[in-house]
Amino acid sequence: MTAKADDFGPARGAPISLAGHVRIALRVIGLLLALLVCVPLHYVWRTIHYGSPIPMLFLRMAARLCGARVRTQGTHLRRDVFFIANHVSWVDILALAGASGTAFVAKAELERAPVVGWLSKLNRTVFVSREDRMGVADQINRLKEALADNWSVTVFPEGTTTDGQSLLPFKTAMLRVLEPPPPGVLVQPVMLDYGPVAEWIGWIGDESGVANALRVLARKGSFRLNVHYLEPFDPRDHPGRKAIAAAARARIEPALEAALGRSLRPFALDVPQVRFTAPSAPEQAAHDRAEG
Repeated sequence: MTAKADDFGPARGAPISLAGHVRIALRVIGLLLALLVCVPLHYVWRTIHYGSPIPMLFLRMAARLCGARVRTQGTHLRRDVFFIANHVSWVDILALAGASGTAFVAKAELERAPVVGWLSKLNRTVFVSREDRMGVADQINRLKEALADNWSVTVFPEGTTTDGQSLLPFKTAMLRVLEPPPPGVLVQPVMLDYGPVAEWIGWIGDESGVANALRVLARKGSFRLNVHYLEPFDPRDHPGRKAIAAAARARIEPALEAALGRSLRPFALDVPQVRFTAPSAPEQAAHDRAEG
């Protein structure tokens, strides 16, 4: 029997039950208690050493408190690395930061999300506004600073979150920092696999960040998230950001298809901010026939 979205928790737009509100409260209380312990430890550590492991430990706990059971496969580089990953949920940030301590480039809307936005800033996320075309140079400079300070930076080149069953075209604006690549920096593709819950958990469509966060926090039980660190490559072997993006995608796409056990499907929603238009009905039918 094929699982439906409702099997995993509250459907998009559906009211949250009393039990769901209790789970939200308990998870928020857990996050606050973890903060009360970790924030003082972080600032004490910073008086002794520049780099603090506390944000990474806290974000690892935060991912677990939000229901994610993160399992990593492969070995991530620890410094001088530019991670390129597919993007499904704001939980991606908690999981990846908890696994490697990486900084991020994320959409500006996430900065305003409750709790998650603050957690992201704690880990020096570079927030990008796609409407601010004049601010690209400043965003690139902040990205360079984050790479120098955190030793690793993660970019989600799809430019938005998807349903875990698709892969949007990779945008290359934030890869300008790799033209030319900083000395010694490698690129490591990362594939995120949420398994059967991916389509339900995805932050897609008209759902707001707050609504998605509440829906995920209201969910009963836990969900798995497999983080696959794929083979790194030298960006100097693929001159130019478009070639680097293509090389990363060429590694992520087959890994995601292997995890799903089938070919990827076209993304069903329009995403104006990244200039993506969902396939028409005839195009979708042609794809379905080819897959069938």
